[in-house]
Amino acid sequence: MKPYSEDNEIIKRAMENISLPDKVAIFDTTLRDGEQTPGVSLTPEEKVEIAVNLNNLGVDVIEAGFPISSQGEREAIKRITSLNMDAEICALARAVKKDIDVAIDCDVDSIHTFIATSPLHRKYKLKMDKEEIIKKAVEAVEYIKDHGITVEFSGEDATRTELQYLIEVYRAVEEAGADRINVPDTVGVMIPKAMEYLIKKIREEISLPISVHCHNDFGLAVANSLGAIEGGAQQIHCTINGLGERAGNAALEEVELSLKMIYGINTNIKTEKLTEISNLVSKLTGIKCQVNKAVVGENAFAHESGIHAHGVLAHALTYEPIPPEIVGQRRKIILGKHTGSHAIESKLKDLGFKVGENLTEEQFKEIVNRIKDMGDKEKRITDNDVIAIVEDLTKRTLKSERVVNLEQIAVMTGNKVIPTASVVLTIDNERYIASKVGVGPVDAAIKAIQSIIGEKIKLKEYHINAITGGTDALAEVIIKLEGYGREVTVKAANEDIVRASVEAIIEGVNRVMIMGNYNKK
Repeated sequence: MKPYSEDNEIIKRAMENISLPDKVAIFDTTLRDGEQTPGVSLTPEEKVEIAVNLNNLGVDVIEAGFPISSQGEREAIKRITSLNMDAEICALARAVKKDIDVAIDCDVDSIHTFIATSPLHRKYKLKMDKEEIIKKAVEAVEYIKDHGITVEFSGEDATRTELQYLIEVYRAVEEAGADRINVPDTVGVMIPKAMEYLIKKIREEISLPISVHCHNDFGLAVANSLGAIEGGAQQIHCTINGLGERAGNAALEEVELSLKMIYGINTNIKTEKLTEISNLVSKLTGIKCQVNKAVVGENAFAHESGIHAHGVLAHALTYEPIPPEIVGQRRKIILGKHTGSHAIESKLKDLGFKVGENLTEEQFKEIVNRIKDMGDKEKRITDNDVIAIVEDLTKRTLKSERVVNLEQIAVMTGNKVIPTASVVLTIDNERYIASKVGVGPVDAAIKAIQSIIGEKIKLKEYHINAITGGTDALAEVIIKLEGYGREVTVKAANEDIVRASVEAIIEGVNRVMIMGNYNKK
């Protein structure tokens, strides 16, 4: 697929006089600025896992952390540098000798050192004059270079700094031996046109590669980063899912797809891994990705509206700017009150039902009506709901097609007892037994089932709702599973939350196997 800068007449004309770089470097700061997201704290093991995945994603630089901040931070950075990854491993350090020494001790490839330059920071935070700040910046750069380490220098709060003074600071660190300069929009106050102007002005005076670090306080971090590229910047600081202080940073996935699919600019990012790493970071940080998040959100390629679903089924590009597979996603046709008959027919086909073969036209019309009625009453219609409607109308049962059956389940939990679950399953009439522990009885039960089913089927989402009141409330569990080339959403309800969870998992596993490319023995 060609980038839109080549195919779209309006974009093409707007960019006629813009000189763009052939390639842009991606500096990932998920493990540093991303971890500064309020409420997020990663263990060394989790930071290593994310770093390995960032390296596999193809980022150019991994800012592994701020080593002066804690012993755990230093341990994590040292473990990351010991892996000899392809990506450059960077550590953050204030323009202070102690910070720099600790960073050097972590054996990093580069050090990102910074000192604030704006009038606000000079007066209220640093209590230094302009000359003192330049002196500190130069000393820091020279000290790092004396140790043979690559230096990226940031003038913190650069976008609220007087332009001529900012250039004076950058010129001084360039003469001191800095390898790159970074222009942070620390509190996200820029607009794209102003960012483009600022970078152009700096480029007129500085020959070093220019990087930008944009915050999202006004929702403009990605736009401002792209404006900087139009101004001549060659590197962008990003985080997975846009994590970071306050409203976050420029989201790597949005920056990458904009560069690749709109501007036609190359990076080293393997875009098909974007959704996978987004999910990993969401799981490890505990910060759930919003459903309507661009590129990697659950609804990024989901369609419910009849007009949209019909269009996308006829030709994907009608309502999708890029194929979902490019970012490791897949198209989802969501059933609800807005769904048209074309989408419902497509869903039925996915589930193994075809109008004119095992469904009559009259049955199909009734299925459409029932789904729309359900859509008026419920927020989510699952594959299980559709199957139940079909079975009711056709009197055909799919139970005989089940591959996996639950024979027994036993759960042990209580005070000073590690939650443990034992399950007995039959798969293709063969009997399997497994026991696992978990953080709770539901977790233990799901892990026990997963240990038998294997890694080919993965639990993507788990939700629970109480749908009746009282101590004997009926619990509704909704799960999403992926495997054998299929993704299914099913639900189950029971007074026993463990039982409801297990029933949903077993039903989902059967749906995946029946609908997917699973081959029975």
